[in-house]
Amino acid sequence: MSELAHRRFLKMHGAGNQIVVLDLRGTAIRVAAGEARAIAEHPRSAFDQLMVIHDPRLPGTDASLRIYNTDGSESGACGNGTRCVAYAMLDDPAMARPAESGRLTLETQGGVVSVKRVAERSFTVDMGRPKLAWDEIPLAEPFQDTRRIELQVGPIDDPVLHSPGVVNMGNPHAIFFVERDPDSYDLARIGPMLENHPIFPERANISIAQVVAPDRIKLRVWERGAGLTLACGTAACATVVAASRLRMIGRGATVHLPGGDLVIEWRADDHVLMTGPVALEWDGNFPPEMFSPEGSA
Repeated sequence: MSELAHRRFLKMHGAGNQIVVLDLRGTAIRVAAGEARAIAEHPRSAFDQLMVIHDPRLPGTDASLRIYNTDGSESGACGNGTRCVAYAMLDDPAMARPAESGRLTLETQGGVVSVKRVAERSFTVDMGRPKLAWDEIPLAEPFQDTRRIELQVGPIDDPVLHSPGVVNMGNPHAIFFVERDPDSYDLARIGPMLENHPIFPERANISIAQVVAPDRIKLRVWERGAGLTLACGTAACATVVAASRLRMIGRGATVHLPGGDLVIEWRADDHVLMTGPVALEWDGNFPPEMFSPEGSA
């Protein structure tokens, strides 16, 4: 039987981004890819990202996180999920610990991030510095200017999408800026094709963005390993960075996603801050029958 059987979880969302939070501090349990897929497939625990809290490994951090997509692959960062983790570690009766205050420092595969409460159900996450060099994103071939790279969808003389900006915000992102409503594009078809394009050796999150005002952006996102999502925090951060580099906006904007709004600021010290809400839907325990023998392998 899987060691995750009967374990308690929180079902949450951050601006519509479906999140499951699982606290494994004080144990040696690790989530296998098959177990993550099984959790994602169950109606009560379906997620865009599974945020697993482990004991801290680095000095000065409060916990380390492992982040899983619905296909069982791991993600380097998830801003919406990090806000949900902050709520769990600070407010949930079963997960909160007395020593923890309104600020947390968390280790992810994408780097160390800090998070602080700004309202009862709102948190700001310091997502760190964006990576902009072609080999940091990474891309399969050199591009000296990553503000726009040579990539398009559709005919050469009349492409549907072309020349995305690319940014790594813990995960690789490609952002296509368009003049018409992002809802008018078939991202469910375009997303998986571009996510797995050879130019992205680690795959990529694919976004379609429309700058609707100097401080507002409308955004839709296809997340690698998860698909269409109502919100993606790292994509919102990457989009503001990419738009700012093209001088389409200043260094901050409110990003409108299908699930809600995120406020993004690219500070002068190069750190990207994301502020947004969290919501608790329910808590529960994983039923043993959720995990097939291969799921716990």
